[in-house]
Amino acid sequence: MTPALIALDWGTSSLRGFLMDASGAVLDSRASPHGITNLPGPAPEGFDLAFEALCGAWLQADPTLPVAAGGMIGSSQGWREAPYVACPADLQRLASQAVSVITRQGVELLIAPGVLADPPGGTPDVIRGEEIQIAGALAQQPSLAARGHFLMPGTHSKWVAVEGGRITRFATYMTGELFAVLRQHSLLGRLMPAGEEGHPDEAAAAFTRGLQLARDSHPGDLTRQIFAARSLGLTKQMAPAVLKDFLSGLLIGHELVSGLAAAGRDTALALIGDPALCERYATGLAALGAAPPRRLGNTAPAGLFHFARAAGLLATARKMTP
Repeated sequence: MTPALIALDWGTSSLRGFLMDASGAVLDSRASPHGITNLPGPAPEGFDLAFEALCGAWLQADPTLPVAAGGMIGSSQGWREAPYVACPADLQRLASQAVSVITRQGVELLIAPGVLADPPGGTPDVIRGEEIQIAGALAQQPSLAARGHFLMPGTHSKWVAVEGGRITRFATYMTGELFAVLRQHSLLGRLMPAGEEGHPDEAAAAFTRGLQLARDSHPGDLTRQIFAARSLGLTKQMAPAVLKDFLSGLLIGHELVSGLAAAGRDTALALIGDPALCERYATGLAALGAAPPRRLGNTAPAGLFHFARAAGLLATARKMTP
């Protein structure tokens, strides 16, 4: 039960910290809204303030604890940029190209890099933070290392392929952000009452209708079908409170159709992300006839622990953890 590591999952809108022992068990955890875009002060001092507020008590008890961080803290808008590692990338490559920053109190943070996919003749894609979650998933589910496919829903959903323990390719879908923009800043949103939820059965039916429309679509249909989130309301065929559920189903459906076409409809996916959002994606996968996904929990702490171990921060852990 002796603390051996502070692990930070530092994203755009939130910061989560985990106090871990030498076996990788979480002894304590804390969270704050101080993501890199919501610091308690201007950068770079704001990073120090956020770090001290979250981890000060842990470091006061043991100032020698190593600190590992992943996520947007290593982006160009973060505390210090950790350049992307090109695919194929595994945990050892991530650890070898990590960067560090020294806080104003003299604490060293080791920051994980993101991963770049830039296939010849294609377009570049990037992940930052998800590579740590993948590392945690592989540590917890070693069977996925040989050949695994991960679906990570979110503001920017990620579909990640792993072969031989290395991230080999991935694709980003801006499904969550597109939903938010359309609902909050487009004509569609004017018919969607803010904060109002429809009857659960009606919401589920609207979501399913969106999924089915996406399933039966043809290339280029999305921008035409999106308008149905308005026309169904104008013609009173769908209650205003569930129009957002229809739009969600439509956008998630189009993502799933595309992602499954690339990964293979029979491919077993592992879901990582917010449980409620993962539930929606699991419902969508079932509606499209895909194989049932494996649902994983929060794999970030395990990923940060193994990243720290690979970087040599945990000599004791190397002996105690397989």
